[in-house]
Amino acid sequence: MTSDFLNQHGDYHTLKAFQKAECIYDITYYFAHKFLTTGDRTIDQMIQAARSGKQNLAEGYVDGVTSTEMMIKLINVNRACLQELLLDYEDYLRVRNLQQWSFDDPRCRQTRAFCRTHLDSAVYREQIRLRSDETIANIAITLIHQEDVLLKGFIEWIKQRFLQNGGIKEQMYRARTQYRGYGAHGAPSTPSNPSPPSSPSSASSPQPPKPRR
Repeated sequence: MTSDFLNQHGDYHTLKAFQKAECIYDITYYFAHKFLTTGDRTIDQMIQAARSGKQNLAEGYVDGVTSTEMMIKLINVNRACLQELLLDYEDYLRVRNLQQWSFDDPRCRQTRAFCRTHLDSAVYREQIRLRSDETIANIAITLIHQEDVLLKGFIEWIKQRFLQNGGIKEQMYRARTQYRGYGAHGAPSTPSNPSPPSSPSSASSPQPPKPRR
């Protein structure tokens, strides 16, 4: 048992879910300004949904230091925003009689494989300039589906962490009890000195299941 009850290790920038959310935002920013008519309200709505899908993840990760409930709520808001964005892309393709690639379409399989292993938004910003609106929309749809799988896995990881460690009040009580020299059942124990947080590592970051889409 440790007296360090505020886990501030890690950095949300290292999360695959955050990196993928950033790719979705950058693609959407380009897509909305490139292919939608100036003055169309959908431009702001799509960009705002993509922005919320990224910002809420960062805010939830930081708020999660003291509030598991707030962390879960914000990540779920993140999922909802990205589902709204997904519908915008699907609507764009449908009303213009463009094709939304089926799951077994070779282009979709190739895109899924690429998106699983490429998390640098700069790569997408460069590549999409050579692609059509239909292709870019399908890339964004693929990324959103993969992101949703990551976020659901992230929520499951948070649930397990809560079951193992409890909420902030439980952790504070255990830490204070230990610091004063008493174990969980009132038996004397040696207080541990708080140690500085370790540097962020992949081991300290949640690893949700790999997306299948």
